[in-house]
Amino acid sequence: MSRRRLTTVALIAVVWTAMLSFGGVAAETVMLYPNIFGDPPASLDRAREFLVAGGPSDYFPPLGAAVVVSGLAATVLTWRDPRLRWWILGAAAVFIACDFVFSVLFFWPRNEVMFIDPVGTHTPEYLRQVAGEFVAGHWVRLTGGAVTAVLTFTALLRWVRATASVPAPAQPVGAGR
Repeated sequence: MSRRRLTTVALIAVVWTAMLSFGGVAAETVMLYPNIFGDPPASLDRAREFLVAGGPSDYFPPLGAAVVVSGLAATVLTWRDPRLRWWILGAAAVFIACDFVFSVLFFWPRNEVMFIDPVGTHTPEYLRQVAGEFVAGHWVRLTGGAVTAVLTFTALLRWVRATASVPAPAQPVGAGR
């Protein structure tokens, strides 16, 4: 596969995974969060009962890894092109900071308090506080996902515009038969 095609595939992959991630976080915000965080601790107990067969923790870690891997591949493949390099590098940095590092440092400890620790371990007041912190911090993750999606899509558009007018190398007559 030519470097040009490989770059196109990497850019499409990072845009696709970034948009899936952002869309998932946006959907979670409007569909799950009102139910999970609407009336803690009762709503947290209902979420524990409901999110048994699967939940956000089954979807986002593998998808986040795919965003990081495709972002790193796109960064390597676009490094020589300064028109794209900073868009992709910026997207990767924002995603890693807002969706990975921030999640590990901020969300994971709160998830443990709300969903892992045995029911009754924490007071209702503390659970309300932790749930409020989680919802407030969620806007960092949502914003980071939106910025990542916009930056990756911008890089893809710049790549398409730059390469759309460049004809592919001609193959000799009879090649590929």
